[in-house]
Amino acid sequence: MPTMVKPRALKPGSHIRITTPASPLTMEKIADGIKFLEHEGYKVTLADHVFDEKFYLAGDDKTRASDFMNAVRDPSVDCILFSRGGYGCARLMPHLNLDEIVESGKQICGFSDVTTLHLALNKRGLVTLHTPMLITLSVEREPWVYQSLRSILKGENPLVPEATRAETMVSGTAEGVITGGCMCLMTDSFGTDYELDCKGKIVMIEDVDEQPHRVDAMLTNLLNSGQLQSAAGIVIGEMTGTDEMADEKIGSWPWKEIVTDRVKPLGIPTVINYPFGHMRTMLSIPMGVAARLDADAGRLELLESFTA
Repeated sequence: MPTMVKPRALKPGSHIRITTPASPLTMEKIADGIKFLEHEGYKVTLADHVFDEKFYLAGDDKTRASDFMNAVRDPSVDCILFSRGGYGCARLMPHLNLDEIVESGKQICGFSDVTTLHLALNKRGLVTLHTPMLITLSVEREPWVYQSLRSILKGENPLVPEATRAETMVSGTAEGVITGGCMCLMTDSFGTDYELDCKGKIVMIEDVDEQPHRVDAMLTNLLNSGQLQSAAGIVIGEMTGTDEMADEKIGSWPWKEIVTDRVKPLGIPTVINYPFGHMRTMLSIPMGVAARLDADAGRLELLESFTA
Protein backbone atom coordinates (compact mmCIF):
# COMPACT_ATOMS: atom_id res chain seq x y z
CA MET A 1 0.00 0.00 0.00
CA PRO A 2 1.38 3.46 -0.86
CA THR A 3 2.29 6.04 1.77
CA MET A 4 -1.03 7.78 2.22
CA VAL A 5 -1.57 11.47 1.59
CA LYS A 6 -3.79 12.85 4.34
CA PRO A 7 -6.07 15.76 3.47
CA ARG A 8 -5.80 19.07 5.24
CA ALA A 9 -8.21 19.74 8.10
CA LEU A 10 -10.69 22.56 7.54
CA LYS A 11 -10.67 25.82 9.48
CA PRO A 12 -13.23 28.63 9.79
CA GLY A 13 -13.45 30.23 6.37
CA SER A 14 -12.28 27.13 4.48
CA HIS A 15 -13.82 26.75 1.04
CA ILE A 16 -16.10 23.78 0.29
CA ARG A 17 -17.06 23.14 -3.34
CA ILE A 18 -20.21 21.13 -4.04
CA THR A 19 -20.26 18.93 -7.14
CA THR A 20 -22.70 16.29 -8.39
CA PRO A 21 -20.78 13.26 -9.71
CA ALA A 22 -23.63 10.83 -10.21
CA SER A 23 -27.42 11.32 -10.23
CA PRO A 24 -29.30 14.64 -10.51
CA LEU A 25 -31.08 16.65 -7.83
CA THR A 26 -32.63 20.07 -7.19
CA MET A 27 -31.65 23.03 -5.03
CA GLU A 28 -34.42 22.12 -2.62
CA LYS A 29 -32.55 18.92 -1.73
CA ILE A 30 -29.29 20.65 -0.81
CA ALA A 31 -30.48 23.91 0.76
CA ASP A 32 -30.41 22.58 4.34
CA GLY A 33 -26.95 21.10 3.83
CA ILE A 34 -25.59 24.40 2.55
CA LYS A 35 -27.07 26.20 5.57
CA PHE A 36 -25.41 23.69 7.90
CA LEU A 37 -21.98 24.16 6.32
CA GLU A 38 -22.27 27.95 6.24
CA HIS A 39 -23.38 27.95 9.88
CA GLU A 40 -20.17 26.07 10.66
CA GLY A 41 -18.23 28.99 9.20
CA TYR A 42 -17.31 27.57 5.80
CA LYS A 43 -17.51 29.26 2.44
CA VAL A 44 -19.71 27.11 0.17
CA THR A 45 -19.78 27.36 -3.62
CA LEU A 46 -21.54 25.24 -6.22
CA ALA A 47 -19.89 23.76 -9.29
CA ASP A 48 -21.21 25.07 -12.60
CA HIS A 49 -23.24 21.96 -13.40
CA VAL A 50 -24.56 20.83 -10.00
CA PHE A 51 -28.14 20.79 -11.27
CA ASP A 52 -27.61 19.40 -14.77
CA GLU A 53 -29.78 16.44 -15.70
CA LYS A 54 -29.46 13.73 -18.33
CA PHE A 55 -31.87 10.89 -17.57
CA TYR A 56 -30.52 9.30 -14.33
CA LEU A 57 -27.24 11.25 -14.55
CA ALA A 58 -26.40 14.80 -13.52
CA GLY A 59 -25.33 15.73 -17.05
CA ASP A 60 -22.85 13.99 -19.32
CA ASP A 61 -19.79 12.19 -17.97
CA LYS A 62 -17.17 14.66 -19.16
CA THR A 63 -19.06 17.59 -17.65
CA ARG A 64 -19.45 15.92 -14.25
CA ALA A 65 -15.79 14.94 -14.28
CA SER A 66 -14.81 18.46 -15.32
CA ASP A 67 -16.69 19.97 -12.36
CA PHE A 68 -14.80 17.62 -10.06
CA MET A 69 -11.38 18.29 -11.62
CA ASN A 70 -12.00 22.05 -11.72
CA ALA A 71 -12.58 21.93 -7.97
CA VAL A 72 -9.37 19.92 -7.54
CA ARG A 73 -7.43 22.49 -9.58
CA ASP A 74 -8.93 25.57 -7.92
CA PRO A 75 -6.34 26.59 -5.29
CA SER A 76 -9.02 28.30 -3.20
CA VAL A 77 -11.00 25.06 -2.68
CA ASP A 78 -10.13 23.04 0.42
CA CYS A 79 -12.83 20.37 0.35
CA ILE A 80 -14.98 18.72 -2.31
CA LEU A 81 -18.25 17.51 -0.85
CA PHE A 82 -20.64 15.70 -3.17
CA SER A 83 -24.29 16.66 -3.34
CA ARG A 84 -25.57 13.09 -3.69
CA GLY A 85 -24.79 9.61 -4.96
CA GLY A 86 -27.26 7.55 -6.95
CA TYR A 87 -25.41 6.23 -9.98
CA GLY A 88 -22.64 7.49 -12.22
CA CYS A 89 -19.28 7.79 -10.43
CA ALA A 90 -17.80 4.78 -12.23
CA ARG A 91 -18.53 6.49 -15.56
CA LEU A 92 -16.21 9.34 -14.49
CA MET A 93 -13.13 7.17 -14.12
CA PRO A 94 -11.78 7.54 -17.68
CA HIS A 95 -12.02 11.32 -17.31
CA LEU A 96 -10.37 11.80 -13.91
CA ASN A 97 -6.71 12.40 -13.12
CA LEU A 98 -6.41 10.41 -9.91
CA ASP A 99 -2.79 11.40 -9.30
CA GLU A 100 -3.73 15.06 -9.48
CA ILE A 101 -6.58 14.51 -7.03
CA VAL A 102 -4.23 12.75 -4.60
CA GLU A 103 -1.55 15.43 -4.91
CA SER A 104 -4.10 18.17 -4.19
CA GLY A 105 -4.45 16.91 -0.62
CA LYS A 106 -8.06 18.07 -0.53
CA GLN A 107 -10.85 16.49 1.45
CA ILE A 108 -13.05 14.29 -0.75
CA CYS A 109 -16.36 13.68 1.03
CA GLY A 110 -19.37 11.47 0.33
CA PHE A 111 -20.70 7.90 0.37
CA SER A 112 -23.01 5.51 -1.49
CA ASP A 113 -22.07 5.65 -5.21
CA VAL A 114 -19.00 7.62 -4.11
CA THR A 115 -17.63 4.28 -2.83
CA THR A 116 -16.09 3.95 -6.31
CA LEU A 117 -14.04 7.11 -5.71
CA HIS A 118 -13.07 6.04 -2.18
CA LEU A 119 -11.71 2.74 -3.49
CA ALA A 120 -9.86 4.35 -6.40
CA LEU A 121 -8.35 7.22 -4.43
CA ASN A 122 -7.40 5.10 -1.41
CA LYS A 123 -5.64 2.68 -3.73
CA ARG A 124 -3.85 5.58 -5.41
CA GLY A 125 -2.78 6.96 -2.02
CA LEU A 126 -5.29 9.50 -0.67
CA VAL A 127 -7.24 9.21 2.58
CA THR A 128 -10.88 10.06 1.84
CA LEU A 129 -13.86 10.82 4.05
CA HIS A 130 -17.01 8.67 4.13
CA THR A 131 -19.52 11.34 5.12
CA PRO A 132 -23.12 12.40 4.68
CA MET A 133 -23.74 14.37 1.50
CA LEU A 134 -25.91 17.44 1.07
CA ILE A 135 -28.97 15.40 0.13
CA THR A 136 -28.41 13.37 3.33
CA LEU A 137 -28.79 16.54 5.36
CA SER A 138 -32.20 17.29 3.84
CA VAL A 139 -33.60 14.86 6.45
CA GLU A 140 -33.33 15.62 10.17
CA ARG A 141 -30.71 13.45 11.88
CA GLU A 142 -29.65 12.69 15.44
CA PRO A 143 -27.45 15.45 16.93
CA TRP A 144 -24.40 13.16 17.02
CA VAL A 145 -24.62 12.64 13.25
CA TYR A 146 -23.97 16.37 12.77
CA GLN A 147 -21.28 16.33 15.46
CA SER A 148 -19.48 13.48 13.71
CA LEU A 149 -19.54 15.41 10.42
CA ARG A 150 -18.31 18.60 12.12
CA SER A 151 -15.47 16.66 13.68
CA ILE A 152 -14.24 14.88 10.56
CA LEU A 153 -14.11 18.11 8.56
CA LYS A 154 -11.98 19.69 11.30
CA GLY A 155 -9.69 16.67 11.55
CA GLU A 156 -11.05 15.64 14.95
CA ASN A 157 -12.18 12.15 15.96
CA PRO A 158 -15.55 11.60 14.25
CA LEU A 159 -16.32 8.34 16.09
CA VAL A 160 -18.30 10.16 18.76
CA PRO A 161 -19.22 8.19 21.91
CA GLU A 162 -22.90 9.13 21.59
CA ALA A 163 -23.22 7.03 18.43
CA THR A 164 -25.25 3.86 18.46
CA ARG A 165 -23.30 0.74 19.49
CA ALA A 166 -23.16 -2.04 16.90
CA GLU A 167 -24.27 -5.60 17.66
CA THR A 168 -21.66 -8.34 18.05
CA MET A 169 -21.84 -11.09 15.43
CA VAL A 170 -18.41 -12.68 16.02
CA SER A 171 -16.41 -11.77 19.13
CA GLY A 172 -12.85 -10.57 19.06
CA THR A 173 -10.66 -7.63 18.12
CA ALA A 174 -8.94 -6.79 14.86
CA GLU A 175 -6.71 -4.07 13.48
CA GLY A 176 -6.33 -2.94 9.89
CA VAL A 177 -6.85 -0.17 7.37
CA ILE A 178 -10.47 0.79 6.77
CA THR A 179 -11.91 -0.01 3.34
CA GLY A 180 -15.29 -0.79 1.79
CA GLY A 181 -18.55 1.12 1.68
CA CYS A 182 -21.60 0.40 -0.44
CA MET A 183 -21.50 -3.30 -1.32
CA CYS A 184 -22.77 -3.13 -4.90
CA LEU A 185 -19.93 -0.71 -5.75
CA MET A 186 -17.44 -2.93 -3.96
CA THR A 187 -18.38 -5.90 -6.13
CA ASP A 188 -18.58 -3.69 -9.24
CA SER A 189 -14.91 -2.83 -8.69
CA PHE A 190 -13.67 -6.34 -9.48
CA GLY A 191 -11.60 -6.41 -12.65
CA THR A 192 -10.80 -2.69 -12.54
CA ASP A 193 -7.65 -0.79 -11.60
CA TYR A 194 -9.31 0.14 -8.31
CA GLU A 195 -10.41 -3.38 -7.37
CA LEU A 196 -11.41 -3.91 -3.76
CA ASP A 197 -8.64 -5.41 -1.61
CA CYS A 198 -9.82 -6.77 1.75
CA LYS A 199 -6.61 -8.51 2.82
CA GLY A 200 -5.74 -7.63 6.42
CA LYS A 201 -8.23 -4.75 6.47
CA ILE A 202 -11.28 -3.63 8.40
CA VAL A 203 -13.95 -4.08 5.74
CA MET A 204 -17.09 -1.98 6.03
CA ILE A 205 -20.21 -3.12 4.18
CA GLU A 206 -23.68 -1.63 3.72
CA ASP A 207 -26.19 -1.09 0.94
CA VAL A 208 -29.63 0.30 0.13
CA ASP A 209 -32.72 -0.81 -1.79
CA GLU A 210 -31.26 -4.15 -2.86
CA GLN A 211 -33.49 -7.23 -2.98
CA PRO A 212 -32.66 -9.96 -0.43
CA HIS A 213 -31.35 -12.37 -3.03
CA ARG A 214 -29.10 -9.65 -4.44
CA VAL A 215 -27.61 -9.05 -0.97
CA ASP A 216 -26.95 -12.79 -0.85
CA ALA A 217 -25.44 -12.72 -4.34
CA MET A 218 -23.06 -9.86 -3.58
CA LEU A 219 -21.90 -11.38 -0.30
CA THR A 220 -21.43 -14.67 -2.12
CA ASN A 221 -19.35 -12.84 -4.74
CA LEU A 222 -17.14 -11.43 -1.97
CA LEU A 223 -16.73 -14.97 -0.65
CA ASN A 224 -16.23 -16.73 -3.98
CA SER A 225 -13.54 -14.19 -4.88
CA GLY A 226 -11.73 -14.99 -1.63
CA GLN A 227 -11.87 -11.36 -0.58
CA LEU A 228 -14.01 -11.48 2.55
CA GLN A 229 -12.07 -14.41 4.03
CA SER A 230 -8.90 -12.31 3.90
CA ALA A 231 -10.30 -9.46 6.02
CA ALA A 232 -8.99 -8.77 9.53
CA GLY A 233 -12.39 -7.56 10.71
CA ILE A 234 -15.83 -6.96 9.23
CA VAL A 235 -18.20 -4.10 9.99
CA ILE A 236 -21.73 -4.52 8.65
CA GLY A 237 -23.98 -1.49 8.61
CA GLU A 238 -27.54 -1.93 7.41
CA MET A 239 -29.04 -3.28 4.21
CA THR A 240 -31.46 -0.38 4.20
CA GLY A 241 -34.84 -1.15 2.62
CA THR A 242 -33.85 -4.70 1.67
CA ASP A 243 -36.60 -6.54 3.55
CA GLU A 244 -39.16 -4.27 1.89
CA MET A 245 -37.70 -5.00 -1.56
CA ALA A 246 -38.38 -8.75 -1.48
CA ASP A 247 -39.48 -10.19 -4.83
CA GLU A 248 -42.52 -12.43 -4.37
CA LYS A 249 -41.50 -14.42 -7.45
CA ILE A 250 -38.25 -15.58 -5.85
CA GLY A 251 -39.11 -15.43 -2.16
CA SER A 252 -37.72 -13.59 0.84
CA TRP A 253 -35.20 -13.97 3.66
CA PRO A 254 -34.54 -11.21 6.27
CA TRP A 255 -31.33 -9.42 5.43
CA LYS A 256 -29.83 -9.91 8.89
CA GLU A 257 -30.23 -13.67 8.52
CA ILE A 258 -28.64 -13.58 5.07
CA VAL A 259 -25.64 -11.67 6.37
CA THR A 260 -25.31 -13.96 9.38
CA ASP A 261 -25.48 -17.05 7.13
CA ARG A 262 -22.79 -15.75 4.78
CA VAL A 263 -20.43 -13.96 7.19
CA LYS A 264 -20.59 -15.55 10.66
CA PRO A 265 -19.01 -18.89 9.60
CA LEU A 266 -15.82 -17.03 8.66
CA GLY A 267 -15.06 -16.62 12.37
CA ILE A 268 -13.62 -13.13 11.74
CA PRO A 269 -14.40 -10.44 14.35
CA THR A 270 -17.63 -8.93 13.03
CA VAL A 271 -20.31 -6.46 14.07
CA ILE A 272 -23.68 -5.71 12.50
CA ASN A 273 -25.88 -2.60 12.53
CA TYR A 274 -22.83 -0.35 12.82
CA PRO A 275 -24.03 3.24 12.26
CA PHE A 276 -22.77 4.23 8.82
CA GLY A 277 -23.99 4.49 5.25
CA HIS A 278 -27.67 4.71 4.33
CA MET A 279 -28.98 4.33 7.87
CA ARG A 280 -30.80 7.29 9.36
CA THR A 281 -28.02 7.40 11.94
CA MET A 282 -24.54 7.44 10.42
CA LEU A 283 -21.05 8.27 11.54
CA SER A 284 -18.51 10.01 9.34
CA ILE A 285 -15.51 7.73 8.85
CA PRO A 286 -12.06 8.25 7.30
CA MET A 287 -11.20 5.64 4.66
CA GLY A 288 -7.65 4.42 4.15
CA VAL A 289 -6.43 4.79 7.75
CA ALA A 290 -5.72 2.22 10.45
CA ALA A 291 -8.38 1.35 13.00
CA ARG A 292 -9.14 -1.23 15.68
CA LEU A 293 -12.45 -3.09 15.75
CA ASP A 294 -13.65 -4.26 19.17
CA ALA A 295 -16.47 -6.55 18.13
CA ASP A 296 -17.51 -7.25 21.73
CA ALA A 297 -17.91 -3.54 22.46
CA GLY A 298 -19.44 -2.84 19.03
CA ARG A 299 -16.99 -0.01 18.44
CA LEU A 300 -14.29 1.18 16.05
CA GLU A 301 -11.27 3.13 17.23
CA LEU A 302 -8.97 5.10 14.93
CA LEU A 303 -5.29 4.27 15.39
CA GLU A 304 -3.86 7.22 13.49
CA SER A 305 -4.69 10.74 12.42
CA PHE A 306 -6.50 11.14 9.10
CA THR A 307 -5.64 14.76 8.27
CA ALA A 308 -2.39 16.60 7.72
